Parts: sequence; structure tokens; C-alpha cells
Amino acid sequence: MLSRFIRQITHFLYKHALKPIFFACDPEAVHNWFLRLGRRLGGFGVSRGLFKVAFCYSNPALRSRVFGLDFSNPVGLSAGFDKNGDLIGLLPSFGFGFSTIGSVTLNPYPGNPKPRLLRLPRSKGIVVNYGLKNIGTKLALERLTANTPAAPVILAVAKTNSTATCDAEAGIVDYTASFSLAASAPNVAIIEINISCPNAFGGEPFTTPEKLERLLAAIRQIPCSKPITIKMPIDLEWPQFKDLLDIIIRHRIEGVTIGNLNKDRTHHGIIEPIPTDMPGGISGRPCFDISNELISKTYQYCGQKLVIIGVGGIFSAQDAYEKIRHGASLVALITGMIFEGPQLIGQINYGLAKLLARDGFKNIGEAVGCIHRQPSG
Repeated sequence: MLSRFIRQITHFLYKHALKPIFFACDPEAVHNWFLRLGRRLGGFGVSRGLFKVAFCYSNPALRSRVFGLDFSNPVGLSAGFDKNGDLIGLLPSFGFGFSTIGSVTLNPYPGNPKPRLLRLPRSKGIVVNYGLKNIGTKLALERLTANTPAAPVILAVAKTNSTATCDAEAGIVDYTASFSLAASAPNVAIIEINISCPNAFGGEPFTTPEKLERLLAAIRQIPCSKPITIKMPIDLEWPQFKDLLDIIIRHRIEGVTIGNLNKDRTHHGIIEPIPTDMPGGISGRPCFDISNELISKTYQYCGQKLVIIGVGGIFSAQDAYEKIRHGASLVALITGMIFEGPQLIGQINYGLAKLLARDGFKNIGEAVGCIHRQPSG
């Protein structure tokens, strides 16, 4: 009860006091401030313990075994917020059941020219144009190796944002070099291959069947005992999306993350005009329905063969539950936390437990894909 009260107070304070200040400041400056503060606080057991007491919610019904790994709850941090593993010590204290670090690339990249973030308050979205800003795979893995995470870590791997990797063969060499480093890293539980970042040189060259086939064939030559998931684009029509799934299944990849940023600026969920000189894809609510539809179709098509991680537009327990009911075994978010506050993860987990009980499910696994099953009797 105390934790629930603290979450409610935090939500009120964030909404009415902190958020107006943060949203009046440059979004990247706020992001960087959170990273610096979080890295410091994550280094102390006292602060981790206090945040855990204040924000976490646990319930046996939320536990699951996915990818052969144990998750205390299905709600994780998506790739793009903690690019370099700065928050690895702190994230579980806010209630995350897992976290995704990256995307990291073989060579470091300082990022695309600023501005790289633009809030869309009425649309509940953010235009993102970081361009795979990161310190490089090797240094990021050194940070992960120096810290023992309290929850499973997914490392998202992409190709270095450079004109030198625009060629498919050079891109494959770059991907596989990073993948090889991640495959042998001790604190990486799952590897996510980001084939769909829209903000890099060469665009999304590996979202075509022929090039994805070549990439996965090369990756499967590297010894790896860790589960692999592919970060999928959400702007493809279903026939093209399905073609990619067929290749992913053929190469015995364990999962798909659905999905990446929305690149369609004419989407009905985008209310504010976006300046033409602000490139990038859109995160948050404008991704919600598209993601859910692809999760649903993927689950129906190959849900027994692929684990689905649902990403895009989660702002509440009901939002997370919708993705789970459509077929996602795990869900992840960033934008919802930015708009609603750091207590959101605990609120979602608390709400999920209530929704499971309401619908008669004993655990989260029973709810996965439930909208596709005919009720008995």
C-alpha cells in the first residue's frame, strides 16, 4: 500500500510540477541530465533500495519464463533511452523486468546533427533523430561486464552509422563484428539485431528479404548460445513484413521486437505539424495501433515459432495488456515514461495484475494472444 501511495504522489508531482519544467527545456538536455543522475544513483545500494521500495510492484502472476529466461514481470525499457548502459544498476529499482541497452554499433558515433529530439505533446510522441549515437559495442560491453544486472539485459546491435557501411557487404561485416562481441559477453542475456533504424546512412538496407537473408546467414555462422530477436520496421505492408518473418524463422531466430519508429508523418495519430527541417522517426502513441496490428498478425501467423516483444505507445497498464492480449510475451517502452513519469512501470505492473485477475488468468503467460482464442463453452 505504501508503494502504491508513493507512486500516486510521484505521478501527481511529475504531472503538475516536474513535467512542465522538463518540457520547457531542450529534450536532449533533459535526457542527458537523467542519464548522469541515474548513473550516479545506480552506484549506491541505498538509493537502489529506496527506489525499489518506492516504485516497484511485484506479483507472482506477472512472472514468466521467456526465451528460457526468468522475468519478474513483462515490462521492460526499450532500446534508445539507455544507449550505453549508464542506467544498468538503477533500472530494476524502478520496476523494469528487463532493459534494452543500445543500439550499439561496432564503432562509436557522436550522433546526427542537433536538434535530434522534438516532443509532440498533443500526439504523445517524440520525433527521434539520434542516428545511433553511442560509445561503441566494446566500451558498452565493458560497462555491462563491470555491473551485475538484477534483471535480464537485451543488447541491441546495429551497424555503424557511416557512409562506409552503406554497402551491404560492409554492413554485414560491421553487424557481425558487433554480434560476435555480444555473443560472448557475460551479462548480455538476449541480443536484439536492429535492422530498422531509419536515421542512419543508407536507411534500412536490411529490411528487404534478399539482404536480410544474407545478414542472418552470416550471423548464424557465429557461435552464440543467447536468444536473438530482430527489431522490426512497422511501416511495411503485411505481405512484405511476412516475407521478413519467413526468413527469420528459417534461420531459427527466437524472437521479433515489434517494432521500431513510425516514419509515416501523415499518420492520423500525429496532431501537431512537424517542421520539414526536423528529420527522424516518431515514437510513442502514433506507433500504438500499427504495432498492435503487426503483433496480432505475427502471433496468428507464427506465434508458436517466435517470441514477440511488443513496443510502441504504451502509456498505461491497459496499453501493455492490449499488446499482450494481441500476442506479445514481453512489452517495452520509453515515451510513456517520459510523458507520465518514472513511477509508470510500477503502475503498469500493478494494473496488469488487476487485469489478469479480472479476466481469470492465473499468470501473464495465459493472457498472451488470448484475443485469438475462442472462449470455451
